[in-house]
Amino acid sequence: MQKKLTITYRLLFCIFFTFIIAGCSNKYIDRIDRGQGYSYEPGFPEVRLSTTGYVDLQDNTKIIVSGSIVYGSLIYKKAGDLYRAKVNVDIEIINRADPDQKALSLDYNYSLDSENENIINSQEVYRFEQEYDVSPGDYLIRVVVTDLNSEKQTVREAQSSIPDPQGKISKITEIRVLGKNSSQQKTTFKPVNTYDIPSKLDSLQFIFQVTNNKEDEQLTLQARLLRFESDTTIARKMNYNNYSPSHISYKGIDYGEYKVVQSSRRVLNQSGSVLIEFTFTDLKRGNYRLEVLSEKEDDDLYKARDFSVKSKNYPALKTPRELARPLYYLMGSGTYKKMMSIKSSDSLKSFIDRFWLANIGNSARAREVISKYYQRVESANKQFSNYKEGWKTDMGMIYILFGPPWYTTSFSDEMLWSYSYNRMDPEKNFLFKRTKLKSKFFPFLNYLLDRKIEYNSLYYNQSSKWRNGLILRDNL
Repeated sequence: MQKKLTITYRLLFCIFFTFIIAGCSNKYIDRIDRGQGYSYEPGFPEVRLSTTGYVDLQDNTKIIVSGSIVYGSLIYKKAGDLYRAKVNVDIEIINRADPDQKALSLDYNYSLDSENENIINSQEVYRFEQEYDVSPGDYLIRVVVTDLNSEKQTVREAQSSIPDPQGKISKITEIRVLGKNSSQQKTTFKPVNTYDIPSKLDSLQFIFQVTNNKEDEQLTLQARLLRFESDTTIARKMNYNNYSPSHISYKGIDYGEYKVVQSSRRVLNQSGSVLIEFTFTDLKRGNYRLEVLSEKEDDDLYKARDFSVKSKNYPALKTPRELARPLYYLMGSGTYKKMMSIKSSDSLKSFIDRFWLANIGNSARAREVISKYYQRVESANKQFSNYKEGWKTDMGMIYILFGPPWYTTSFSDEMLWSYSYNRMDPEKNFLFKRTKLKSKFFPFLNYLLDRKIEYNSLYYNQSSKWRNGLILRDNL
């Protein structure tokens, strides 16, 4: 079904798609689905949501609501030999043409049991999926997840559009994304609910439908997987120079610069709803778009799905290499390069253990500091993830080193993080500047720290607190 392009594209092919992309920001931008972020809030259930409209073989129109709840975000109580969490999931499907009229409102209760007390720290997810019969149209789907042991609630929303299978205008449904880890036996494709996809899901499947009711006219579709130029570097240390506006770290992601990873062409001769699947394997880490469009120049048929492939277990950290990378903020460049040059996982783990223990001395305190540090890294991934891992962002760096700010102050394109009630203290207030306004053309919050050479001693002292364990006594 797909054809790998390994050399160059014919001139005509390139000109055609250059024209298409040039108009994408205006004509097609509203038809690009970017999935959802983590919307992480400590103490509340972590919920990830995706919805898809489709047409079955009998031309019945339906909505699939897929969600996942992070086990470790729930409160557990002892129930005999088990640790038990109880959640309520309330799903509302609202017709956007008549918002006051709910098409459906359904309620579900789930009991999540585990024999392992470490379930409270697990980043694995409980998945739920429901399918509903609805009429063609545009819908708002609202999902409310309540942790019944804490009474904390999380609300997530998504939108779906279901084409009329009898309509005379061809339509493309939402592109559903599923993934699986092919190294696991008997594994199956499962829904991906976020923009960020861990690279352990080494096989990705994209499913959508095309409604084509023009019996006397064939429909030719082009599908391309694009990889965008984007910043993947670790944040510069706070005492370094600021980024220049021409630097990719300042721009973040450049939708005008991309490589075509794969391309295919599909001719639809039959009328009705046609199901199309694409599967990609072993994609490199980076930011991608799968786009589908009609080959006819006067046809505005278009749909796309953006996604990002992150580290293996993202947003968690499990492998030695995942645990090693964020130590950049605590090490000198020479020590860090030496560590990252280690190829063996066992040797790398030993190096990391020696780093912590040699600096802290006490193994019990070292374990406590290590736990605190990587909790910060995972939390940064959930709070500040955008086109790159959250811990690599400027806000992620400050959050890991100094913890959550006491309070924040927002301006039009700036944000001040304060760790003191004295806003004039230069060592306890950090100013971030937004490089671009978040919009449908640039969907990320991209804040860069206003770096200063005066931060040199502050940075050294703070990283020293982590290395020697004094971070447990005082933070800033």
